[in-house]
Amino acid sequence: MAESFDILIKNATIVDGSGSPSFKGDIGIEEGKITKVGKIGEHGEIEIDAKDLIASPGFIDMHNHSDVAIMVNTSASNYITQGVTTLVTGNCGLSAAPLSKDSKELIDLIIPPQFKEKISISWTSFEEYLKEIEKAKPAVNIAPLVGHNTIRGYVLGLGDNELTSNGLNEMKELIREAMEAGAFGMSTGLIYDPGVFAETEEIIELAKVVAEYGGIYASHIRNESDLLIEATLEAIKIGKESGARVEISHHKASGDRNWGLVRTTLSLMEYYRRFDVEVTCDVYPYTYASTGLLYLFPPWTRDKGQEEFLRLIQKPEVRKKLKIELSRPSTTWENILLDAGFRGTVIAHSERFREYEGKSLMEISHLLQKDPYTLMFDLIAEDPHISVIVGGMSEEDVEFVISHRLSMIGSDGLVQEFGVGYPHPRSYGTFPRVIAEYVRKKKLLPLEAAIKKMTYLPAWKLGLQDRGLIKEGFVADIVLFDFWTVEDTATFMNPHSYAEGIKYVIINGEVALENGKLTKNKPGRVLRRWCYGNSAG
Repeated sequence: MAESFDILIKNATIVDGSGSPSFKGDIGIEEGKITKVGKIGEHGEIEIDAKDLIASPGFIDMHNHSDVAIMVNTSASNYITQGVTTLVTGNCGLSAAPLSKDSKELIDLIIPPQFKEKISISWTSFEEYLKEIEKAKPAVNIAPLVGHNTIRGYVLGLGDNELTSNGLNEMKELIREAMEAGAFGMSTGLIYDPGVFAETEEIIELAKVVAEYGGIYASHIRNESDLLIEATLEAIKIGKESGARVEISHHKASGDRNWGLVRTTLSLMEYYRRFDVEVTCDVYPYTYASTGLLYLFPPWTRDKGQEEFLRLIQKPEVRKKLKIELSRPSTTWENILLDAGFRGTVIAHSERFREYEGKSLMEISHLLQKDPYTLMFDLIAEDPHISVIVGGMSEEDVEFVISHRLSMIGSDGLVQEFGVGYPHPRSYGTFPRVIAEYVRKKKLLPLEAAIKKMTYLPAWKLGLQDRGLIKEGFVADIVLFDFWTVEDTATFMNPHSYAEGIKYVIINGEVALENGKLTKNKPGRVLRRWCYGNSAG
């Protein structure tokens, strides 16, 4: 009998992404598309016996930061081994474009120190940036957002600079250019520079442009701690007044005094959905977050840019004031240090202080016999690009958000160079961890519901009309895994450890992972919003 399929998956237990119960069947793939699902008698050029394996759509990481990293580490091995086929980049207000080559501060913000020697800026516009990713030939799909911090930094710089009507119009035009190039929406990072200095009305005006294209407004909201409810309401207001579809990023309540507030915020999301505000959220399955050490300092220290910050941090009177301010809750900014504590603040990466990676500020304080506040000030003065892992969340809250119908899964990680630094283990383990910990072990939700949060829901949110389901006519992004052995193995002290139990990953109809081993195929694509029928007007 003639071969009918490029790839034929036989005898799988299919969890199709819709949330419907699983079923036994075969999957035929031709020219990158799923052409048949059910009982198939024909043969395939490549045949995979999926007996005892689950077949699901490829996982879509709704919140990722690989904007630059994917150009350096195109294999995306730490994501393919999780079953991830698409990364949504440009989150927390920071995208790699548009970019002015004259702005050293903005380039330093966008290009992490570890990539400075490995990448040269050859683009300015969003369109040029996407073409550079295409040239790099990534192994996974990239679905880009444009970042508000990048746009604001391009127009106004990184400090607390006044926004004029001309400046606002220039920002709108840059958003429009990014949407025309194929961005799926705009993100904000309202604790980061320079977004922290933006007023709500500015964001509403920019989100109106995004709404014209049916795009999403994804927000690292202004506060995930003592002002969590106010910050959630701000995101909802932006969606309501702009018409943009709202995605609240890595939803959490930080600081034990705030634990349980996610029940209120998710109730608010449910409430405003009744009034046509399309608001959802994403979540990662860990109680620790990750950020830059710089952002543990109050915004007033950063409002004139990094050079002024570095001058301020040397002044004894400023250090004295900071010790007081960092030791108590705030009604004007998010005090991450207070929520995490010195024991819960761990150096993840530092070009200057490699010897401290993996150690907490308290450990280093004891090691050097130095007051932890003074240590923190001294470290940031020497290396303002230090990244840290910070505690402050409760497992009960994580479980509540993960199980809620409005949430989907995002790692908040990035493509990693294996063995470098102590990154958050979420970059290696997020998606297998959801299945292993919350489905198999804790039985928090059914497998079908968990898979939907990783596949159909993010595809629906983005408007990817031919991905996220195992369905005839859909693109063949597929993962095969062993439900009983799938496991995240990365830990905070051993983060560079690939997940187990993911057996095959197929991306755009090509095998990227075979019998648990990476192939040399690089089948990823840059996905563009306008390919899916959403357009202005």
